[in-house]
Parts: sequence; C-alpha cells; structure tokens
Amino acid sequence: MLTAGRPGRAPGPGDDRTPPRHWLDRPLVFFGGKGGVGKTTCAVAWALAASRLGRRTLLVSTDPAHSTSDLLGVALGAAERRVTEHLWAQEIDAAKEAEEYVDRIRIDLLRRVPERMRPEMERQVEMARVTPGAEEAALFDRVAEIALAQGDTWDAIVFDTAPTGHTLRLLALPELLQTWIDGLLDRRQRIQKLSELWRRNLVGDGGDEEAQDPVERVLGARRRTFHQLRERLLDSERTVFAFVLTAERLPILETGRAVATLRRHGVPVGGLVVNRLLPDSAAEHSFLAARRAQERVHLEEIEAELGELPRLSLPLLPRDVDASDGLEAIVAELERQCAVERPSG
Repeated sequence: MLTAGRPGRAPGPGDDRTPPRHWLDRPLVFFGGKGGVGKTTCAVAWALAASRLGRRTLLVSTDPAHSTSDLLGVALGAAERRVTEHLWAQEIDAAKEAEEYVDRIRIDLLRRVPERMRPEMERQVEMARVTPGAEEAALFDRVAEIALAQGDTWDAIVFDTAPTGHTLRLLALPELLQTWIDGLLDRRQRIQKLSELWRRNLVGDGGDEEAQDPVERVLGARRRTFHQLRERLLDSERTVFAFVLTAERLPILETGRAVATLRRHGVPVGGLVVNRLLPDSAAEHSFLAARRAQERVHLEEIEAELGELPRLSLPLLPRDVDASDGLEAIVAELERQCAVERPSG
C-alpha cells in the first residue's frame, strides 16, 4: 500500500494494494469530494495523463466554482475547447443550463397546449424557473447528453464534479426520475384508455389508435435516456467514481458517507486520491511535525474505514498549482504511481 508520510511512494513488492491504473481504461471517470480538497486539480491532472496516452479526452467541469479555466490558463465555456492535441475541456453553468432547459420546455408546450390554457402554462413555466431541483435536472440532462455520446466522439470523459452533496443528488436522479416518469406514463395510459372508451361509447369514434400520444412520446424518450445513463453509471467496466480527500477528519467522514451512498445505488467506486500529504522533511520543524503526526492518525482512519479501495497519494506542494507551476508535477506523480508509459513520438 502507499505508506503514510511518504506521499507518492510507488508500491513495492510487499504492498497489498494496486494503484488504480484501471481508471485510465474507463471511458467515464468522475472526480468528487468535499469542497476545497483539490478535486479540480486531480481531475485536470488525470485528464492530461489520459490525453497523453493518445486518447481523445474531454474534461467536463460541473463544479459551480469553475476553477478549471484558471488551472489550465484558458477561457472555457459551455462549448468544448481544444486545450492540447488530445484534450478538450468545457465548463457547464448549471444556472444557465436551467434557464435554457425551461425555455425549451416552454417552446415545446406552446406547440402542444391549446391557446386558452397558455396563460396558466406560462405561469407554471415561470414558477419552474425557481423550483428547487431545476438546476440539478437541467445539469443532469447535459451530463446525460455528454456521457451517452462518449463512444462516438471521445475515448475518455473526465468529470470534475460539484461538492459531494450536489453530486450525490445528481447521480441519484436517473433512478428517481425514471420511477417518477414510470408513474406518469402509467397514469397517462390509463387516462388515454378511459378517453378512448368514452369516445367509442358516446361519440362512436375510437380515434386513431395507431397515433402515439405526444406527451407519452416525450416521456418515453426521457425514460429511455434515464435508463441508458443509469446503465452506463452502473457499468464498472465503463465508469468509475474517484473520491479526492485530504487527511483530515471532516473530508474523511464525508467521503465515508458518500462511498456508502454510491454503493447503495450501485455506482462503482474506483478508489481514493489522498491529496496534500506533508513530505518527510516536515519532521524537521516542530509545527509541521505535529501536523504530520496528526496526518498519520487520519491516514490510519482512512485505512480502517476505506482500506479496501485502491488509493493514490499526492504531496502538498510548496506553491499554488496552476498551468505554469505545479500541475505538471501532479501529472507526473499520477503517471509514476500508475506506472504509465507515454507513447513515444
């Protein structure tokens, strides 16, 4: 295993844990964790490492903080932007996605709703703009669109997600929304059958039984999308969720709860990245030595609570990480621990 106090030490013959090199083989990698633990740094570094293997890689930030632009030193938006030969990146604005999402629904409803019902429809649409969960639903649609297109365009997609609570709600949506839509479709179909029966018996017109209800068609399409994304998220051969944490009490507690939640939903947890570990030289200074001793205690807690998960360890660097300083060191450390050899030429 990776030894506490020696961040970045490569596993030796006596170690019992294999670093999660298999993440590089997964088309979808989600990086999550408590805010401020270095998720974005790890996601960006991993995406760079994957792209340098010649894989067409897309880095997607769903974190409202949107630090990806700052870290890469390029301006990013909703559209994919090429960063290196094999790496593209984009930042999704959940609030903007929600506005566009509601606008699309409004336009669709205007085509389907009788004119007399439009004032009430407009009122309901405006209420939907501020409904709790609107941003998560819109973000979910965007993530689904990106993830399900993976095989057509990208060899790998790396998601830098929002802090843990937001991400867990997002990942739970496929199951929740599919159940909700199943209920809507069931009620809709029962109403349709009663309506057809009424027309036959009282009007003598059974209607066009072959014509599909447009609402049912829309709901059915969304149900298929939810089902496809859920299948993709639960496929451990294609998807992995990596938790980033620091050797501190609160990140450890939050990570433990999050791992348990994902496992209940069947989402594959690929392992941990323990970030910002103090170097051996910290023992030379009394303050840092005390911090390092506390760090060892927390590393033992990680081992006790989450020891079965593959784990990478990254050092605390002397300076802030950005495109010009520190990021390459993180990439190199990830590659070294995973025994990655870049293709020549």
